[in-house]
Amino acid sequence: MAESNRSSGPANPDADNGRLVSPAAVKKKVHQPPGPRQKYQSSGHCFKKVTLTKPTFCHSCSDFVWGLIGFLCEVCNFMCHEKCLKTLRVVCTSMSPSQVQVPVAHCFGPAGQKKHFCCVCRKQTEGSKALRCEVCELHVHADCASFSCADCRCCHLDRNLQQNMFHHHWREGNQASAAKCEVCRRSCGSSEALSGMRCEWCGITCHAACYRLVSPECNLGRLRNMLLHPSIVCLDSRNFSKMHCYRIMESCNQELDNADEADSPAAASKDAPPAAPETGKQLIKVYDGDDSVKRGFFRLIHTSRGMKNEEVEAALRAFYLPEDPHHFQLEEFSSLQHHHSDDLLNQNASSLENRNSAKNGGDARLLRAKPRRDDMIKVHAAWSRPSSSTVTVLETSTAASIVSEVLPHLGRQDEDSSKFSLQEVYMSSKQVQRQTLSPQEKIVDKLQEIRKLSLRQMNQTRFYVVENKNRAVQVDLLILGLPPLLAKEEQTRLLQEQLEIKSHLVTYTHFYDSQGAVAMQISCFSEAERIYMLAKDTSINNKMLTSLVIPEIQHEKLEDDVCPLLVFVNPKSGGLKGRELLYSFRKLLNPHQVFDLTNGGPLAGLHTFRGVPRFRVLVCGGDGTVGWVLGVLEAVRHKLVCREPPIGIVPLGTGNDLARILRWGAGYSGEDPHHILVSVDEADEVQMDRWTILLDAQDITEDGKDNGYLEPPKVVQMNNYFGLGIDAELSLDFHLAREGEPDKFTSRFHNKGVYVKVGLQKISHGRSLHKELQLQVDSQQVPLPNIEGLIFLNISSWGSGADLWGSEADSRFARPRIDDGLLEVVGVTGVVHMGQVHGGLRSGIRIAQGNYIRLTLSKPITVQLDGEPWIQPPGHIIISAAGPKVRMLRKSKVKQKKSAASKDGRSESPSSRDGGQ
Repeated sequence: MAESNRSSGPANPDADNGRLVSPAAVKKKVHQPPGPRQKYQSSGHCFKKVTLTKPTFCHSCSDFVWGLIGFLCEVCNFMCHEKCLKTLRVVCTSMSPSQVQVPVAHCFGPAGQKKHFCCVCRKQTEGSKALRCEVCELHVHADCASFSCADCRCCHLDRNLQQNMFHHHWREGNQASAAKCEVCRRSCGSSEALSGMRCEWCGITCHAACYRLVSPECNLGRLRNMLLHPSIVCLDSRNFSKMHCYRIMESCNQELDNADEADSPAAASKDAPPAAPETGKQLIKVYDGDDSVKRGFFRLIHTSRGMKNEEVEAALRAFYLPEDPHHFQLEEFSSLQHHHSDDLLNQNASSLENRNSAKNGGDARLLRAKPRRDDMIKVHAAWSRPSSSTVTVLETSTAASIVSEVLPHLGRQDEDSSKFSLQEVYMSSKQVQRQTLSPQEKIVDKLQEIRKLSLRQMNQTRFYVVENKNRAVQVDLLILGLPPLLAKEEQTRLLQEQLEIKSHLVTYTHFYDSQGAVAMQISCFSEAERIYMLAKDTSINNKMLTSLVIPEIQHEKLEDDVCPLLVFVNPKSGGLKGRELLYSFRKLLNPHQVFDLTNGGPLAGLHTFRGVPRFRVLVCGGDGTVGWVLGVLEAVRHKLVCREPPIGIVPLGTGNDLARILRWGAGYSGEDPHHILVSVDEADEVQMDRWTILLDAQDITEDGKDNGYLEPPKVVQMNNYFGLGIDAELSLDFHLAREGEPDKFTSRFHNKGVYVKVGLQKISHGRSLHKELQLQVDSQQVPLPNIEGLIFLNISSWGSGADLWGSEADSRFARPRIDDGLLEVVGVTGVVHMGQVHGGLRSGIRIAQGNYIRLTLSKPITVQLDGEPWIQPPGHIIISAAGPKVRMLRKSKVKQKKSAASKDGRSESPSSRDGGQ
């Protein structure tokens, strides 16, 4: 597991003497007393004494810095007491790449609105364009993202790494103020500075000076028995980005793709435009290698005129490079153009300089490494952690000679070096790139090539010794969007034609004909990537295909007490709350068990969990979303080992009637997602009836004869209620209003206001429903009173919490239950009656109870099923029980004990820091 021992967060601007250089912004230098300044080196930091003029907190111990003197790192803006210098454990941002154990790229998305601190420059992100990793706790400014390293959580099995234990994954800062240290039990959180450490798996928190005293093994904390352990999730993803692996919608992140493409003046001056240099000072634009020049990516530095050593030192700090300044030089931009013949490079550099010189001032320089006759590299073993050896690279050193030299130091001295290779790994924050070097490749030339391209890339490059194994490739893809109810042969033929699939590399493993989906297994990375990308741009019958990378869950390795939770989130429900819940659950659980319903629907998650013998489901959405998941589960349950997983609900819709009767509440209002998961773990299982409705639409004339079908019979499933007449007409009017202006329907309060408005418009509406339909209950003809609406209830909550049946005892009918196998038939006389029911003043008109309903419609009537309305043509409607009952999770009445969370070291969940979002 990658252990992030990083110093990252917001800069403290409370230093008013000395130079403060931030890679994200250049601050105006304040006056320095004459004479050399004393500097303090610790954990890669370069500290200087500063005078404090505002309240300041230590980033190491999170305590207030009393007095006027503090110690500020010139590179990453780490602030601490003098006493904390001796116990400093958090390394400087410039050293972060060297601390990564298992390189895992981040998956950046737009950050929320709450105040956080950047894990690179340590400055506050509030009010700035900021990003956050969708998988871990990393928060950064957009222009700092490229300086973060690949230290995200490893959420699936890395086949190149053997682990004897599962380690904590530590992340610094952005904790709740009430967080307590696991070691000393003192407060370790802060809302004023980036301080404290937290394990992203089990959630325990510690001071930066204490966390290394904690046992390295992680037990996953309170959520252990519902979490998919990374060691049982396999995914071959060499050619796929993190967004592809975690099925994260790319449309949400397209604006972020070029976040580090230009650091020209807007990005270089995040907080304010660069201040004019003082007398005797100069402002210099520094480029990091050829790649930086081509992309127009530079940093601005202030230096004294003529101080070459100072210029190099400041340039290295601006790019977070921990190297010795004597090994580098700044090349004049004019000489750069003489040395390069690349027209694109010269054209880009010249135009960039002309475009920005007037606005930013200063000269342009290129940061270069001085030529070296020999070099030193650290070579890591891919089969264990941590295990590495430092070797000297000579002009004659090749990849094969390096492997031969390091094997004895890595415990493999008795093995043939030809069975191993040297692998170059570039640990970019957005993508980890691996390249196996040929045995004859000169390492000196490789190092020079990387440094010429980018010194920052050199700092994020690592070398591994890997065993030469011809491991079988297995990439699982799920293709959705095919026409439903096609035969397997027809589905295969369509895919062969549209995607030009190479049959010898692809095996079709599962066909979901009712869902129009096919699962395939591909034995070649390049073919898998080609099919994946081509499918996303292919449409069949004017419907775009969806392709998803599916992980493999090794269910045979699941421990007996583990019942993993499959989470479905509809981000379109509940305004922005669905999006924030999706993010929170990805952090709290393994993101491979959290699915966005707008990207592949419920089938993607159910297919992933198809072999898991026991699991639970959590649906975050409205009643329609719950019905969607239950419908797909019913259609594919025969392909699941666990055919009846119990289902819990986080109510994000408008009515949320099913969630109400299962005690999950009237609607999500910002509860802590960690507490929600604990509630799901402690919930009780109950049975619930489901009903099949056969809509046999026929054109029935007045003499009762059929004139033929207008459309084929349709079968739908009902969970909550089915209504005809005035109730359905209000739902249809609301539905049409929401379709016309969907942006306005983002809050529950507004939605209910629209319901009231459309209800008032129909207050004088009159319709004799008993003359337009006939009702049979359990083969008995039931006469209808003079009503405007007829509702069939499976649950006791209707229309956003109203008790339509009523609580009064009635000897004619049994007490309603969700698992009694009976439907309650109730009538309403109009809008006023419905309003009285909602106000608790009246109940509906009880008509019948039964398990088999037959309706005959003589005219078109508006109907609604679980809140989804439409106009039903004349014909027959039959309602009957739908197979086995479904298992639902009902929230326990027993309050969660606070000690339950603290026992496992999680005094407060990480998502509570986001305001429960």
